[in-house]
Amino acid sequence: MIWFFEGSDELSKMAIQSIENEENTCFISIISLWEIAIKLSLEKMEMKIPFDKLNSLIWENSFELLPIKFEHSKGLIKLPFYHKDPFDRMIISQAIVEKMPIISKDGNFKHYKIEQIW
Repeated sequence: MIWFFEGSDELSKMAIQSIENEENTCFISIISLWEIAIKLSLEKMEMKIPFDKLNSLIWENSFELLPIKFEHSKGLIKLPFYHKDPFDRMIISQAIVEKMPIISKDGNFKHYKIEQIW
């Protein structure tokens, strides 16, 4: 999301095409915003755009926020520990429960039964 909003070269062409495809509905997990806020407060991350602008960029780009549901938390119980990052684990659980692909460069995601776009 950040790479897309900032126009970064880090984002793959396939990811950009998937995001810009008007036939796709793009979701951003609320967990991603939570992780960004924590990393910014700990000074473990920097962004070119201010955090306060994310909300308007999300809506301007027709993205939808994906809340955390009970079923997503329940999905964590049986989720194998190929990946230990709690934020990523929740995103993986959300993708499994909601049957959604994930746009991510993270190589650990390939171990799960999800569609990874990169």
